[in-house]
Amino acid sequence: MTLKQLLSTATDKSYFSTIDDYSNFCLRYLEFIKSNLQAVIVSKNENNYRFFQYKKDGTFNITRPINSNLMVSLEEFHKVRNSFLNIINNVHGITDATVNDRQTVNNFIYTCQQSIGATLDALPANQSNVARKINGDLFERFIRLIINRVGIDATQGTISVPVVVSGEIVSHMSYQHDLIIKVDDITKAIGSVKTSSKDRLDKIFIDKFLYNRLTDSDTPHFAIFLNDVQRKGKEGKHGINSTFLPGHFKGYTIKLSPLNGVYYFDIRPNMKIDQFLMDHIQTFDRFLLADVWKFTE
Repeated sequence: MTLKQLLSTATDKSYFSTIDDYSNFCLRYLEFIKSNLQAVIVSKNENNYRFFQYKKDGTFNITRPINSNLMVSLEEFHKVRNSFLNIINNVHGITDATVNDRQTVNNFIYTCQQSIGATLDALPANQSNVARKINGDLFERFIRLIINRVGIDATQGTISVPVVVSGEIVSHMSYQHDLIIKVDDITKAIGSVKTSSKDRLDKIFIDKFLYNRLTDSDTPHFAIFLNDVQRKGKEGKHGINSTFLPGHFKGYTIKLSPLNGVYYFDIRPNMKIDQFLMDHIQTFDRFLLADVWKFTE
């Protein structure tokens, strides 16, 4: 498959309606990059990140940072895909997930989603906003499909929020949410699904604070992020910058309202050593294999 064909698929969201659609696209992308890249560039400051540079068919564009510890190869993909499908098809029977199970969940989803994002990086610079919107929408859809696959009712939509004063509803306000988890048509948890926390962190915390204050409730709110890195530097000196703001995160958590869960696929190093961040941020496998079931109780 050519890069032009990959772009034609990636820019048409109607092609992605099942988990298999994401998986099949990823397979085609991994086949393409095996022998059709101009170069693979290693990040100067965090060596586990790679940048793919396309040839003339992609106007020599350089992709977003790809974490080589998470992105599986073409040779590994079939095994990882089969293991992932086995996990989500039998998730109720998994009482003690292994390290391999957890890695499989994170690696499969990350690889599929980054295949889409990296493909979209081949678009001309004047279409970068379009690429970001498509990538974000497809990531949200992917997560919803996975949650639905394990048997949980999760939808995107608008919630009409009743404004309650002294036990009486005085008005309604409408809020759009990426994930609404329901049991018997009762909203049990609300989630935000974003490719990055950049420019979005404050809204997620404020949404929880306002929703629960307006409704006099304690509805859990959680956030799912793909990564928090972006490319920096010029030709020959490419590296990565972190877009996560630990000070903002800590401030909102302490002074506003802590989220009931924050989950990453590509978790940043400081989230593994800072005790405060460790207490509030986990990898996505924790959400799928444990926490999402608590939200439905």
